[in-house]
Amino acid sequence: MSMHTGNPSINEAAEGVTPAPLPGPLLWLGRLVDWMVIGIGTGLIVLVFANVVLHAFAKDLAWMTELGELLMVWVTFLGGAAAAQRGTHMAIGEFLDKLDVAGRRRADAAIQLFCLVVLAVLFFYGWRIVAGGWTNVLTTLEWPMAWQYMPLPLGAALMMVFVAWDLVQTWRGVPREARYPQD
Repeated sequence: MSMHTGNPSINEAAEGVTPAPLPGPLLWLGRLVDWMVIGIGTGLIVLVFANVVLHAFAKDLAWMTELGELLMVWVTFLGGAAAAQRGTHMAIGEFLDKLDVAGRRRADAAIQLFCLVVLAVLFFYGWRIVAGGWTNVLTTLEWPMAWQYMPLPLGAALMMVFVAWDLVQTWRGVPREARYPQD
């Protein structure tokens, strides 16, 4: 998928730009998130398949359903972090793509700042929910509910790290095409 927008100023700015390398710790963190998403996603697929097979024989293990729900929450928020590190969250770019390079840079920075504020709120209140969830337990697994709530602040914190790095790159003048090169 090409990032060319038809706007000559954006296209000219993107040509000859080398991708901005991630610092080592962010690269390591990004890979860890990716492998966690892959691992949890694989476990979720196996669990759901096993549950479907059991249903075919009129059997039901309630803990499998509850564990599947728990894993779905984890993979959702970790997947959000995986998307944040790549800049692939859903966006409506028709307006932004019409901006010149300086305007796009200001708009990207404003969006990233807004996202950081929203993620900080999610982290703050998510952590409070986790703190209150240690005394309640899941129905069949009998694990603390905090384990089901924990992906919210964890995912928000991970997303904040990647969005903050993107904001730093934006402030340095690195164009989006270099921050998120397309294959």
